[in-house]
Amino acid sequence: MRRRQQPPLGKRHGLDPARLRLPEDGVWPTIRDHLVERLPRVPAERIDQMLAEGAIVDLEGPIAPDAPYVPGGAIWFHRDLPVETEVPFPITIVHRDEDLLVVDKPHFLSTIPRGRHILQTALVRLRRELDLPDLIPAHRLDRTTAGLVLFVVNPARRGAYQTMFQKRRVQKEYEAIARYDPDLELPRTVRSRIVKERNVLRAFEVDGEPNAETRIELLEHRGESARYRLIPHTGRTHQLRLHMNGLGIPILGDDFYPEITDRPIDDFTRPLQLLAATLRFIDPISREPRTFHTTRTLQAWTDPEGWAGPGT
Repeated sequence: MRRRQQPPLGKRHGLDPARLRLPEDGVWPTIRDHLVERLPRVPAERIDQMLAEGAIVDLEGPIAPDAPYVPGGAIWFHRDLPVETEVPFPITIVHRDEDLLVVDKPHFLSTIPRGRHILQTALVRLRRELDLPDLIPAHRLDRTTAGLVLFVVNPARRGAYQTMFQKRRVQKEYEAIARYDPDLELPRTVRSRIVKERNVLRAFEVDGEPNAETRIELLEHRGESARYRLIPHTGRTHQLRLHMNGLGIPILGDDFYPEITDRPIDDFTRPLQLLAATLRFIDPISREPRTFHTTRTLQAWTDPEGWAGPGT
C-alpha cells in the first residue's frame, strides 16, 4: 500500500494545510502566476504576501516569489479563515476510549469544516480542546441536527469504523417534535425516491423506484404537539425531514421544509427539533455490541414556551 505523503506544514487550528498538485502540462513562468490563475477568489496581493512570508511551501521549504513553475510538483499552504460567528453551545462527551470518541453535538454546529464554517465545527473544536490532532468523524450529522456523532481517535481504526457506517451496519434512532395528527396511522414505514442536486439547498421527492426508507413511530403527544421516533434504513440527504414533511407533519424549526426560511447565521433561536438519539452496532474491532444514547432532550418538548421564544 502506498503511504500517504506527509505535508511539510503542520496543522493550524487543528486543520491540515491545503495541498495543490501542479498540472503536468503547465506552462506558467512561475508558481505565483499559476496560483493567481488557479485561485481566482484569492487576491493576487494576498498571494504575493503569502509568498513573501514563506507561507507557501513545497517539500524543500518556502517557495520564493519568483520560483519557476514545476510541472507535476506539489505545494502546501493554509487557507485564510472566514469570519465566523461563535456557536455558543458546548459539545458533550458521551464516551471516550483509545479508539472512539462519541459526543452530543449541539444544534447549529457543523460536524466538519465546510464553506463558512471552519473553526466553529465539531471536528476542529474537539481536535483543539482535547488535543487530538488525528481525530476524524466516522459519519456526519447536519449542522441543524443535534445529537450523537462518533469520531475515531486511533488513525489505525479509521477505516473499520467509517466502513461500518458506509455499509449501513449501524442502527440509528432519532427523535423529532412535530404537529400531532390524530388521523395519521402510525407506526408506518415511508418509502420514496429522493434526489439532491449539487448547489441546490433542498432535496426533493420524485417519482421512481424508492431509494429512501424511514420507520416513523409515535412516542407520545400533548395537545397539538407530538414526539416521534424516526428509524432510517437508508441515509439520503434530508431524508427524515422530507418524510415527515411528506406526511403533513414537518419537524418544528425546519427552515427548508415545507418552505425555505432565510435565517441569519447568528440566529440561534427555534432550532430544528431533530435529535440523533441512539447509535447501535457491533464493534468491528472487539466484535462486541455497543449502544450509545444521547444526553440531550428537544426543547420544544421539555420547554415549548422557551423554544418558541418571547411573545408566544
